This record gives sequence, C-alpha cells and structure tokens, in this order.
Amino acid sequence: MTSLDKPSSDTERIARTDHQEAEAKAVTEAALFEAFGGVRGMVETVLPGLLFVTIFTINKDLHVSAIAALVVSLVLVAVRLIRKDTVKHAFSGVFGVAFGVVFAMMTGNAKDFYLPGMVYTLGLALAYLITTLAGVPLIGLILGPVFKENLSWRTRNPGRKKAYAKASYAWGLILLAKCAILFPLYWWADTTQLGWVLVALKIPPFLLAVYLTWVFLAKAPPPIDVFAEMEAEEEAEKARKAQEAAVAPRNQEF
Repeated sequence: MTSLDKPSSDTERIARTDHQEAEAKAVTEAALFEAFGGVRGMVETVLPGLLFVTIFTINKDLHVSAIAALVVSLVLVAVRLIRKDTVKHAFSGVFGVAFGVVFAMMTGNAKDFYLPGMVYTLGLALAYLITTLAGVPLIGLILGPVFKENLSWRTRNPGRKKAYAKASYAWGLILLAKCAILFPLYWWADTTQLGWVLVALKIPPFLLAVYLTWVFLAKAPPPIDVFAEMEAEEEAEKARKAQEAAVAPRNQEF
C-alpha cells in the first residue's frame, strides 16, 4: 500500500461511517414518527381539549363544551377510518375525551373534564420510571416492535438497553414536571385557566421527550432485526431439508 492509498482508504471509511450514522438517525426518526403519531397525532391530541376550553371560555356551558369535544374526537376517528389510516392515536383521544366528558357530567364540575387525562399522565410518568428501575424500560417495550427488535435489546444489546433507560427516565421526569404544574392548578385555578395551561403544555413537553429519545437512540447501537433472523433461520431450515431430500435418493441407490 502506498502513502497515497491510506488517506483514500481512511476517507472512504469515514464516509461509510457517516453514511451509516445518518441512516441510523433517519430510521430512528421514522420509527419515532410512526410510534407517536407525528404532526397529525399531535393535532388529534390537542384539538378536543382546545375546542372544549375555547367554547367554555365563551359561554361557560359545560354540556355544549363537552359534547363539542367528543364530537370532534369522533370525527377525527371517522376521517382516519375513511382514509384507512392507523386509528390507534385517534381512538386513544376518543377514550380520553369520553372519560373526561362522563366524569365532568357526573360531578358537574367543568374542571373534571381534564382530571382523567391528568391522572393518566401521572400514571404514565410513574410507569416510565418504575419499569426502568425494574430493568424493562417502557419506551423499549413501545419501540421494540417498531424497530423489529422486540425484546432483543434486553439481553443481546446492552448499549441499546441503556439508551432506552435514559429515554424512559426522560419521559418520566418530563411528565412528572408537567403534573407538578397541572395538579396545583386543578385545585387553585378556574376551569379556563387550567384548560389554557393544559393546552399550552400538550405539545412542548412531548416534543422535548421525543427529541431526547431520538438523541439517545441515534447514538445507540443499531437494533437487532429479530424478524430478519427468524426469516434467515427458516430459509436455512428449508435449504437443509431440500439438501437432505436431494441426498436421500442417492443413498438409496447404494
């Protein structure tokens, strides 16, 4: 190898590494976009609550505000069904709004429209933290199937497990901080104040958590595609059986 060959080789290696890192980041970004619903999922999350607090701010009518929020949630689901899109994010929004509507109607307190969602957020924050402490970070359980790695990261990919742990801690702490703001407001603020603060806190904490997840996973080792491994094992088994079938007639001749 000449002195001129080595720099060229190093340049190719660096370029290949940069390409692999860029590809890994792109795959991670696409997986997060799919898992958390992207821009459309955020709109579906914010719109019912925004409609509720807007109408209630104008006319102070709990029934009209609640029904309007529920109707828009159902419309969002219907649109996804018509377009044959994934409905899990819209359906989760419908259930959340429905619980809020029922609870607020039962108590007659408009602030209770927000309480089930707040309790859910608190429970989710604790779930992120507890599962991580238990060695099975929740974000890994959510994203494992999306990356086609299932639970292989638990025992076969320690660097990835560490990244999932960091991401889960980030989600848990961010959601706990959100709860630390909302629950005092539930007791001290009126319905419109609580509603507007809650709408304002829908997107920024979510985006921060998704960004941190992307940062941690982009630096982690690539996922182990267990589906590809299973397919390879099946193909190898088929090839082995075909080889045995081909050898058997020749053995019988002897």
